[in-house]
Amino acid sequence: MQIYINGQEQVWSEGGTLAVLVDKFDLNIRKIAIELNLAIVPRSLYDETILCDGDKIEIVQFIGGG
Repeated sequence: MQIYINGQEQVWSEGGTLAVLVDKFDLNIRKIAIELNLAIVPRSLYDETILCDGDKIEIVQFIGGG
């Protein structure tokens, strides 16, 4: 199936979750926010949010600095 991550088309296996996506890209869960089809997904729902064909995902990473 095809999903879009930050505007880039990706091939993804059926039944994958947001938690799997976070692991695959080695993201720090405390420093990101994920929007799925224009809605922010709470971290507590990453394990149960199943990705579907055509989903559009935006991942924002927070970077500290001064």
